[in-house]
Amino acid sequence: MDTTVDIDTALARRLRLEREARGWSLADVAQHSGVSKAMLSKIERGETSPTAALLVRLSTAFGLTLAGLLVRAEQPAGRVSRAASQPRWTDPETGYVRRQVLAMPDHPVELAQIDLPAGKRVGFPASAYAMIRQAIWVRDGALTVVEGDERHVLEAGDCLAFGPPADVVLANETDRSCRYVVVIDRR
Repeated sequence: MDTTVDIDTALARRLRLEREARGWSLADVAQHSGVSKAMLSKIERGETSPTAALLVRLSTAFGLTLAGLLVRAEQPAGRVSRAASQPRWTDPETGYVRRQVLAMPDHPVELAQIDLPAGKRVGFPASAYAMIRQAIWVRDGALTVVEGDERHVLEAGDCLAFGPPADVVLANETDRSCRYVVVIDRR
């Protein structure tokens, strides 16, 4: 089930609600996130799909994780996360596909499965990791994680527990897709 269009619409609505709940103008969000007012307006109107990096900047500005923002956009009910109902979001810039396996407002652990296409990379600022603890478990392929000054090459089955918040680049430097699971602890 492809929910890309639905999640983009839900994200646009959720971002506007998060902004309005705080009494923020587009200029306020721009100041907190470093995202231009013009881009914010396009996202809220559903005229463009935000990238993963941009969503991290916005979720951090609102005091949320990316998964927290996605779960608020989708608002799943109950304790069971059915595969057919798990929201999927595709980064329009890289083709990175994030499937939110588990994210509940009252549960401290979040799980997401990521498919990172061959030769692609995504970067996240240190601020994205300020409120969480995170680990990555590679299920298929290989993933290079550059965490601050440290470089880790992970193969299928390898797991990395992140250190203190640092700028992070996740790169698939191979010629085949990489699938990994992200585990986030929000406590």
